[in-house]
Amino acid sequence: MKSGIAGFSGGTLTCACVYKPVRVAVKGNVAHNHACGCTKCWKPEGAKFSIVAVVPHENITVLENGDKLAVVDHSALIQRHACKDCGVHMYGPVQRDHAFKGLDFIHPERFQENGWAEPGFSAFVSSIIEAGVDPSEMDGVRARLMELGLEPYDCLSPALMDYLAAWTARKTGMLTR
Repeated sequence: MKSGIAGFSGGTLTCACVYKPVRVAVKGNVAHNHACGCTKCWKPEGAKFSIVAVVPHENITVLENGDKLAVVDHSALIQRHACKDCGVHMYGPVQRDHAFKGLDFIHPERFQENGWAEPGFSAFVSSIIEAGVDPSEMDGVRARLMELGLEPYDCLSPALMDYLAAWTARKTGMLTR
């Protein structure tokens, strides 16, 4: 875990391919960076968690080898664009009517540059069981996440859950501000 650098202005995400890697420019820093245990996110070989953050969709530009990208699951909320050769998820826009519409999910550990905002919490922690982690390991996993300063949640952080609930309340008219 490296600390972020104030004023990080973005960089280039690169897939794992040695030949003709996909390169994606990201303008600006990331937000809501977290360790994610869900079974949908790409994870480095052997990792229990991925690192996932969001950026505004307009801050994403495919620079090279975009022809190697394909959407992993067209029915998913996050349209994860992965390299067809190495499998790395490069960016995932949310395009449906949702609180996260207009945001793209990225894996900042794929930045070639250092300085992006470090993870601030861990999400979908229990989901690592679905990926094969023995339930008896979970107390140790949560303890390690706490040591790293990544409060473990079994969904998203309270602030993001509040944001989702407020968005839904506004859509239904229960909340007007």
